[in-house]
Amino acid sequence: MCTLLTIETSTAVCSSALSRDGQLLLNKENFRGQSHATLLGVFVHEIMAYVREHNFPPDAIAVSSGPGSYTGLRIGVSEAKGLSYGLGIPMIAVSTPLIMASMTASQVDADTLLCPMIDARRMEVYATFYDQSLRTVRETAADIVDGESYADLLERHNVLFFGNGAEKCRRVITHPNALFLDDIHPLASAMVPLAEKAFAEKRFVDTAYFEPFYLKEFVATVARNKLIP
Repeated sequence: MCTLLTIETSTAVCSSALSRDGQLLLNKENFRGQSHATLLGVFVHEIMAYVREHNFPPDAIAVSSGPGSYTGLRIGVSEAKGLSYGLGIPMIAVSTPLIMASMTASQVDADTLLCPMIDARRMEVYATFYDQSLRTVRETAADIVDGESYADLLERHNVLFFGNGAEKCRRVITHPNALFLDDIHPLASAMVPLAEKAFAEKRFVDTAYFEPFYLKEFVATVARNKLIP
């Protein structure tokens, strides 16, 4: 038996789930925006209450590792570390683009590439390319998107773009082989098969030293209404 508690906070969606041998026992999701600091604690509290009631202690904690929102990733990883330490169980890190790609692989043929895109402000995205079997074709990079972006791949393949970074690229990437899929968000429930595979292979991270994959350094900004004239 393998019981996992999964956490995903890399975008505006906050989610956490409890699974046992691939079956979801409890799934908590919120799509209404950045309230992760409040919501995640509530979700985990409800899941742990279920754990105590049904005696299904988790064997590991799995967390989405990024890239994505700096603040969201910090919240998710901090919660995962606290649970890992407190429960004395290992921690698993799952790539955010891989989670998204796993949600769409069944919708494409073998010649189509998958490109999860995570918003990185303005016309920049964190983009990764996978084939249908989820092998990495191009590693994650921070790309500034224009009309010529990914032309080499688009000449040779259909490419399915999705994620919260893809919507703003739809009007810019106009190649006939470019396909777009709406409403794909990384979710804790979708992490389960990937986390179970990592658990079986004992691919754990060091709880003390693990850091999310930010890709870029965090840059603090000041709201306009806070500026002194």
